[in-house]
Amino acid sequence: QEQLAASGGGSVQAGGSLRLSCAATPATYSEGCMGWFRQAPGKEREEVAAIDRRGITTYIDSVKGRFTISKNNANRTLYLQMDSLEPEDTGIYFCAADKVFFVFCGSVGRGDYRHYGQGTQVTVGS
Repeated sequence: QEQLAASGGGSVQAGGSLRLSCAATPATYSEGCMGWFRQAPGKEREEVAAIDRRGITTYIDSVKGRFTISKNNANRTLYLQMDSLEPEDTGIYFCAADKVFFVFCGSVGRGDYRHYGQGTQVTVGS
């Protein structure tokens, strides 16, 4: 069983929306520190959104106001609602769980995670 399984990617036109989901196992969901990453062709991966145990969220500047990270504790699922998509949002999106250093829980772009999942492709046409 995959510890983190992302789904929901696809191809949309600029201005469109997609909702990504990431199903976690009990072991990977236990800390509640989770995030969404993306990797565009030829670029380093970057964390775009993070959420802590209380549900407090942080985002990188380029997605603020357009992306929303959330989670459902009952079914151990992480979500990323992406609206007003731009061609620059194209890439492989994957989720991560359980920060190595808990102090970075919920802080986007800070600290590594113990678990990284397989990705789902998002393509935004102009």
